[in-house]
Amino acid sequence: MRRLARLSFIFFTAWRYGLLPLLRDILKLGIRRGLLTVLCWTSPGQSLPRGERIRLTLESLGPIFVKFGQVLSTRRDLLPEDIADELAKLQDQVPPFSNAESCRLIEQALGQSIEEVFISFDATSVASASVAQVHFGLLRGNEKHPEWEGRAVAVKVLRPGILPIIDGDLALLYDLAKIIEKLSEDGRRLKPRENVAEFDTYLHDELDLMREAANASQLRRYFVDSKKLMIPEMYWDLCHTNVIVMEKMDGISIGRATELRAAGVDFKKLAADGVEIFFTQVFEHGFFHADMHPGNIMISLEPETFGRFISLDFGIVGALSQSDKSYLALNFLAFFNRDYRRVAELHIESGWVPANTRVEELEGAVRSVCEPYFDRPLKEISLGIVLMRLFQTSRRFKVEIQPQLTLLQKTLLNVEGLARQLDPDLDLWKTAKPILEKWVSQQLGWRALVDGIKAEAPSWAQILPTLPRLIAESLAQARIHRKDQNTELKVLKGLLLQERRTHRLLVGALLFAGGFLVGILIIGLGLY
Repeated sequence: MRRLARLSFIFFTAWRYGLLPLLRDILKLGIRRGLLTVLCWTSPGQSLPRGERIRLTLESLGPIFVKFGQVLSTRRDLLPEDIADELAKLQDQVPPFSNAESCRLIEQALGQSIEEVFISFDATSVASASVAQVHFGLLRGNEKHPEWEGRAVAVKVLRPGILPIIDGDLALLYDLAKIIEKLSEDGRRLKPRENVAEFDTYLHDELDLMREAANASQLRRYFVDSKKLMIPEMYWDLCHTNVIVMEKMDGISIGRATELRAAGVDFKKLAADGVEIFFTQVFEHGFFHADMHPGNIMISLEPETFGRFISLDFGIVGALSQSDKSYLALNFLAFFNRDYRRVAELHIESGWVPANTRVEELEGAVRSVCEPYFDRPLKEISLGIVLMRLFQTSRRFKVEIQPQLTLLQKTLLNVEGLARQLDPDLDLWKTAKPILEKWVSQQLGWRALVDGIKAEAPSWAQILPTLPRLIAESLAQARIHRKDQNTELKVLKGLLLQERRTHRLLVGALLFAGGFLVGILIIGLGLY
C-alpha cells in the first residue's frame, strides 16, 4: 500500500507541475491520451517554464530524484540550456528545513548548547542539498582543545525524517528492477537488481555523516601535499552520525564561471588539473570522490592556494580493487593507443564477454565506435554518446555489465561535463594518458617489481634469520613423519601376513569340508 501511495504521489506531482504533457506525447493513441490531455489542461503548473517544472518536480519527489537531476545538470551537451540551468539549482539550492530544527539537532548531537560550542553560529543555512544542509560558525576553545578558539567551521546537519522516504523509493526501484529482469533478456544482462543494490548501499552510506567524515579524512591524507586539491579537516570530537563539524573552506563554486574568470583563474589549467585529480584518485589510490557536481566543488582564490580545487561532500565515494584498477588502466591505455585488438582481448580475458567470442569481430566493433572520436577537442565529442554506442555494441556481444563500475562511469560523465564547461578545447585523451602510463609502469612494470621487493623487505628481514631453524624443524618433522610411516608400514605388513595365514587356513578348511562332502556323496551313491 505504501508503494502504491508513493506511485500516486509521483503521478500527482507530475500533474501538479505540468509534466503530464510529456506522457501525453509518449502515449500514441487511445483513451489514456485523452484522459492525460484533460489532466494537462487542469495542471496548476502548466504556465511555468519547462525547466522550472522539471526542477520543482524532482525537488518535490525527494533525494533520489534530486540526485538524478544533479547528474543530468552536468550534461549541457545533452540537455537544452534552459533545462540544464534549472537543474543546476539542485546542486546546492534545495529548500532548507527550519533553523530551529537544525539548531535542535545540533545541540542534541553535541550534548551542549550552541553557545557552549560556538562563539558565533549562523542559524540560516548557507547551502542546502538533498540529504543535508550546512551552517557556518566560529568554534569556542575548551580545556581539551584550546587551539580551536576562533576557528571558522562548517557544520553539516542531516535532514530529519529522510530515511523512510529513501527506503520507499528504493523499494520501488527494486520492484522495477525485478520486472525488467523478468521481461527483458537485455535487462537480465544489465543486472538491474545488483545495480540498485549498489546504489542502495551508497545512498545509505551517505546518510551516515560519520562515514562521510572518514571518507574525507582518507582523501585528505592522500592529497595532503597536493598543489591541485584541498580537502577540509574534520573535528572528530564534534562529529556524529547526523552532525559533523569540519574546517570552513573559502572559495567560489566552480559553476560560477563569470566570477572565476573575473578573478583571473586559468580555465585551461583548471580543466587539465581536474582530469588529473580524477584519474589519480581512481588509479593511484583506488578511492575517488563520486559526487563531483559543481555544488560540491569550489576553487580557492586565496593568494597561497589560488586556483586549487576544493572538494566537499564525501557521502558517496567509490572504491576499486587492484584487479579492477589493472583491468581499467590496461583498457584505457589500449584505447588511447588505438589498440582495439588488445581492448577486445582484455574483455575476453576478464570474462566480461563469452569465451567463444571472436577477437577479430569484437575488435572491429570497438574500432567502429571509438575511432571517429580521436584527435578531436572535447567540444566535438561526447563520452555520453560514446558510452551509448559502446552499450549498443555490448548488447550484441552479450557483455556482462559490472555493477561495481557503474559509480565510476557516472563520475567519469560528471568529470567530462565539468571539463567541457571549463575548456571545450581540452584533449581528454592526451591529458589522461601520461597518468595511466605512469600508473601502469608503477604497478605492472619493472618498477612494480622493485617496489614490491621494497615493500616485502621488512618481512624478509624478519624471516631470513629464522630460515636455518625453520629448515631444520622441517627436516626433523619429515624424519619423524618417515618413522611414523615406517611403523605404520610394519603394522600393515604384520596384518597382511596374518591375513594370509588366515586365508590359507580358511582355504584348507574349505577344501577339507568340500572333500568330506564329496566323499559322503560318493559313498551314498555307491550304497544306492
